[in-house]
Amino acid sequence: MKYNFDIGIDRRGTSCVKWDMNEIIFGREDVLPLWVADMDFEVPPCVTDAILKRASHPAYGYTKRPDSLNEAVVSWEKNRHGWEIEKEWLVFTPGIVPAINFFVDCFTQKGDGIIIQTPVYHPFIEACEWNERKLVNNQLTLTESGYEIDFDLLEKQAKDPSVKMMIMSSPHNPVGKVFSEAELRMTGNICCMNNVLLISDEIHQDIIYTGYKHICTAMLSDEIADNTITCIAPSKTFNIAGLQLSAVIISDKIKRDKFFKYIMTKGLNGSNIFGIVAGEAAYKYGEPWLNSLLKYLEGNIDFMEDFFEKSLPMVKMHRPQSTYLAWLDFRSLGLTQEELVRRMVHEAGLGLNDGSSFGPGGEGFMRLNFACPRSTLEEGLNRL
Repeated sequence: MKYNFDIGIDRRGTSCVKWDMNEIIFGREDVLPLWVADMDFEVPPCVTDAILKRASHPAYGYTKRPDSLNEAVVSWEKNRHGWEIEKEWLVFTPGIVPAINFFVDCFTQKGDGIIIQTPVYHPFIEACEWNERKLVNNQLTLTESGYEIDFDLLEKQAKDPSVKMMIMSSPHNPVGKVFSEAELRMTGNICCMNNVLLISDEIHQDIIYTGYKHICTAMLSDEIADNTITCIAPSKTFNIAGLQLSAVIISDKIKRDKFFKYIMTKGLNGSNIFGIVAGEAAYKYGEPWLNSLLKYLEGNIDFMEDFFEKSLPMVKMHRPQSTYLAWLDFRSLGLTQEELVRRMVHEAGLGLNDGSSFGPGGEGFMRLNFACPRSTLEEGLNRL
């Protein structure tokens, strides 16, 4: 079956965060929004079919998650990523951002240190601040070949007895890096040796481009697995974030039981009825659509590289290895971040993510979501 990603969908008027909040977020209605990480494509047909089939039954009462959903997740991780997990390791949550906050509250105490790696997905920062934890920044180092981890600093930080947790974005949002096995193994071992619980947010694990391979951190060794909590979801992969279904994988029974009890005390053990059927259908039947999507997204990356080289050489883009988010470097222009953002919104008419929102190392950068029809991307780049 062929999928035409050049055909866009009009999302305006659907209470869409990306398209219906321009005035609130950017202060003007006429910006072209290329920011929040969802896609301007139709979901896989198998997802729509599953939702319509379930919706045709006129009762939407309390619904349990069927064992077939667990089996679909287990099969996906094995076939797509080579990671053999057990159904019993799964705990479902209404999203990964809530789950990150749950982990912080469940496994650490106020004042404890939590390591993050900026520039990084800003809810990591907020989860530490809102829960009154100490933010410990292992800032990524930008080199000519891309971003690297400062392992000397990481070892020093992990040895601090007040540091209890590390939250890692793998693949990394916003810089689009796919960490190597050596990088992941060293990170996992440092956390193990210092009794620092590793939270690995792998929500972008399926959006991987040619020449790269995502490695699930917890599959590297039994010791690392016992000290790692992995977060996955069909939301980024299949464009179903609004259905609020994510899975937490915890192989260590003591940690899993503790987290499950925490979830129960918050009354959050249920899942959205349509999230259940959509997630299962996506994992069972959505892979051909995903493979076609990745080819299209790589074409968008090629288009951006060519555009910047020919028309905007002062803007640097390290080619994304993962995600559908371009991390654009405007530092050569010598603008303040405030002026950069102002010009994006009020002169270019573009709604991008402010790089400074991703923490230290984000100044001078903007994040652009290229999961859209090429005509939309071309309009955005011409505005830029």
